[in-house]
Amino acid sequence: MTPAELTDTEIASLAQDLRARGEPFAIATVVRTLGATAAKPGAKALLDTEGEILQGWIGGGCVRGALKKAVKRAMAEGAPQLVSLHPQDLLDEKGVASGEDVEGVRFARNGCPSKGSMDFFVELILPLPELVIYGEAPVAQSLARLAEQFQWAVRRGDPEADPPEPTTGETRMIVVASQGKNDLACLKQALEAQAEFVAFVGSHRKFAALSETLIARGQSAADLNRVQAPAGLAIGAVTPDEIALSILAQLTEVRRRHHRREDSDALDSMVKKELTA
Repeated sequence: MTPAELTDTEIASLAQDLRARGEPFAIATVVRTLGATAAKPGAKALLDTEGEILQGWIGGGCVRGALKKAVKRAMAEGAPQLVSLHPQDLLDEKGVASGEDVEGVRFARNGCPSKGSMDFFVELILPLPELVIYGEAPVAQSLARLAEQFQWAVRRGDPEADPPEPTTGETRMIVVASQGKNDLACLKQALEAQAEFVAFVGSHRKFAALSETLIARGQSAADLNRVQAPAGLAIGAVTPDEIALSILAQLTEVRRRHHRREDSDALDSMVKKELTA
């Protein structure tokens, strides 16, 4: 079996294994070729975060350098990449330089004697965001079902065990939905676990009472101040399903906040560049 004949099944199997381990990776696909190229449209490869091929094949050494740079750039920016690889004379003919971006396409130079051209697309496969839920109340159960539908990796927190170890997931958030059962133990565990966001399902009054008890037992007020209580957006939710929906909406808002900030920064940079041009 030659490298070009590796099947999608093999790539899919490795991808499933990496997903299960919470490891980010990329898949590169040849979109178009022109002239003499070893790989043809449809060829695929699965790569690690450093751009090393773990499975599959999309060409030899003429492609590897540009491919590795594209994967590293995709990982750094958190965005897919479309790369157009050409010999120097074709780049000159197009009036672009190697490393230049034109309308969303990154151009690269093919220095091999074959002088073939190739377009390839690098797709990022990032770990799912992790949601740890403490409690077995109806809200907790509804939230777990709903979160899985929106591509969250749901884990159940155990107040009698050590805080779950963080994975390599995109982010971790915790919701305490114990609602009267082991509230103190669940909240204490949530505060001790590493998380970007912690929320408590319950009223301001109930959370204040629990906070006083935890502070008296040595918990810092700073830790408690970072807890969102009550959990969820104020949408007038009443039923467990509605409350779960309001919580997931808030978790999504927090998760996407940095993406919106990055988009805003990119727009500001573009505007400044146009004004100074």
